[in-house]
Amino acid sequence: MGGSDHDDGRDGQTPPAAAGDMDDFWAQALVDEPQETYVLRLYVVGNSPRSRWAIRNVRKLCDQHLAGRFDLEVHDLNQEPWLAREAQIVAAPTLVREQPLPVQRIIGSLSDIERVLVGLGVPPNPTGDP
Repeated sequence: MGGSDHDDGRDGQTPPAAAGDMDDFWAQALVDEPQETYVLRLYVVGNSPRSRWAIRNVRKLCDQHLAGRFDLEVHDLNQEPWLAREAQIVAAPTLVREQPLPVQRIIGSLSDIERVLVGLGVPPNPTGDP
């Protein structure tokens, strides 16, 4: 039950811990936390203006709000009609967020960026820039 002869290099002293040290630690830990990758699937029908508009809007949104942390697949239901049943798509264009869970679906041209961000669960840029 006696003390240890092991030298831990502290010379019997414990370094003082300032309250700010822990705040700094947690703030840095949150910054260093890897952000989740968004797995998105956009379902469109053909090369219509509505489909092109939806593709353009989603790519712009991803580049501005999810840069480096998204995986986007675009599916043309004219070319892959079986996907409509598998993914339970009832209208196009439809954007499906597969990850992070829960799965979310947004239907329409996706031109209202704020609505789409809320639907995807993506916080807007803190600077307010689109």
